[in-house]
Amino acid sequence: MATLFFENTEEEVELPDNSSIAEACEEAGVPFACTEGVCGTCVIEVKEGQLSPMTKEEEDFLGTGSHCERLACQCRILKGRVRISF
Repeated sequence: MATLFFENTEEEVELPDNSSIAEACEEAGVPFACTEGVCGTCVIEVKEGQLSPMTKEEEDFLGTGSHCERLACQCRILKGRVRISF
């Protein structure tokens, strides 16, 4: 099991390894609109830990330079503990 910690709400959620974080993020208050990686509404900042590699949609929207900003609708939590803010 992996752990997703929301810095804004100090909420912690356990998720199966390699699972999508979208539903947990939405329940924690991250805003969502398109859920397809094109609108940028669900931008999160990864403060600690690592999520899945960036998708093509994220690279198109955010660029490839920084991996601390991600689109929650596109991310998977691989394992371990990941701390994010939104």
